[in-house]
Amino acid sequence: MMRMMVALTLAALPFAAQAQDSGQEAWARIFEVASHPRCTNCHVGADGRPAWDNLGYGSDRLHGMNIVAGESRIGAESIPCRTCHISAEGANDRPHAAPQVDDAWRLPPVELAWRGKSSAEICAQMRDPDSNDGLTPEELVDHVRTSVFVAYGFTPGEGRDPAPRTLADLTLDFEIWTAAGMPCAAD
Repeated sequence: MMRMMVALTLAALPFAAQAQDSGQEAWARIFEVASHPRCTNCHVGADGRPAWDNLGYGSDRLHGMNIVAGESRIGAESIPCRTCHISAEGANDRPHAAPQVDDAWRLPPVELAWRGKSSAEICAQMRDPDSNDGLTPEELVDHVRTSVFVAYGFTPGEGRDPAPRTLADLTLDFEIWTAAGMPCAAD
């Protein structure tokens, strides 16, 4: 009986390693999206300075009009995001027009700052509820699937560079990554 248990355990090892590999492969694709300027321009640190990097305005370009979202993350300290960004569903079909989503515009929490961070740093943030806005793996997948801001990253409208791949691809990668135990390359 013991021999049989050892044999079954050994037989399962390649499958566990394969799941880990596919989880890390899914993470690599997630990082490709998370590190894209369409995402990192809003996933900024405590300075609350969103950017316009590589979105047709050049690199290392801060958001125009000297915008500082501040501690509120909605711009209450300077010019509120809603001053230009429209909180209503829209086609976003006019180049350089104010972007529209059916939610109140804001920056993500400081704990979700990705700008300038490595794959290992962002991976650690996403799998830690203390730095991912308190989300469980299931809630993280649901957030990716349902957030209008995440969806906007893939369909930002005419004249704007979208995040790579598709929302469906990203959702599937999050499902694979979380099912594999949220592995990071540094593991």
